[in-house]
Amino acid sequence: PCGGEADLRRKILRHVSPAFAEDPVRILRTARFAARYGFEVAEETMCLMRQMVEAGEADALVAERVWQELAKGLMEKQPRRMFEILRECGALKVLIPEIDALFGIPQPATHHPEIDCGLHTLMVLQCAADMNLGLPARYAALLHDLGKALTPPDLLPKHHGHDLAGIAPVQTVNHRWRVPKKCAELAELVCRWHIVLHNVFTLKTSTALNVLQKTDAFRRPERFQTALDVCQADIQGRLGRENAPYPQRAHWLALLEAAAQTDTAAIAACEHPAHIPEAVRRARLEAIRPLHKARAQTD
Repeated sequence: PCGGEADLRRKILRHVSPAFAEDPVRILRTARFAARYGFEVAEETMCLMRQMVEAGEADALVAERVWQELAKGLMEKQPRRMFEILRECGALKVLIPEIDALFGIPQPATHHPEIDCGLHTLMVLQCAADMNLGLPARYAALLHDLGKALTPPDLLPKHHGHDLAGIAPVQTVNHRWRVPKKCAELAELVCRWHIVLHNVFTLKTSTALNVLQKTDAFRRPERFQTALDVCQADIQGRLGRENAPYPQRAHWLALLEAAAQTDTAAIAACEHPAHIPEAVRRARLEAIRPLHKARAQTD
């Protein structure tokens, strides 16, 4: 019926009734199926989706339904396809304009051979999927560079400070779609810290320890490790650099492990309460200094 067998052979998604236009969630679902199966969207279906967006249908979508479809799409085999389809029909500009704004923004070819910020974002997302990372990591990968859309034109193609500039847009997207706390927190953490995490070998030992403390790595080591996974995807999600090494991940985890072995109970037993935090910090510094100094000198 409706030529479905032929479309399956040709790997095409096609609507079979005008009733498709009655529910704008079907725009998201079509994009999600494209991400799952790697199919193309039939031109007449894409035209209908564009018409729906232009008529304001996508503006009426409620947060819960949007997040449900986005979350499922992020976990598909080719999540970048979902956002390519949403952008092609105009829905991305309505649903997540912060991502849509990245397309066409240049960055230095020496670090980003793919140049375009939007393309890089989709490559990082796909890399996170290829690494079989979970939903929070994939969501963080999607939002990690939102600050680049805010770079003043006269500074392009450089994006100094885009990590800090991206925090507010990430928070806006989190609020708009009522993103679950675990995903929202990791996205903000990665956006804020990914440049610093990349540059670990240039940091002073005291600064590296500050990063571990400010990212709450001692209390939430699993989240810190996941943030490092996203950072690896950020480095490898670049044209021709899919297999680039990322030694920063192992080094950060080694620093965390060394610092975490500090016997805080023993320190607390022999220090005045007011002096405990500083004593713990000194002990952690001593624990990681040889490790960090040796690696920083060779990288």
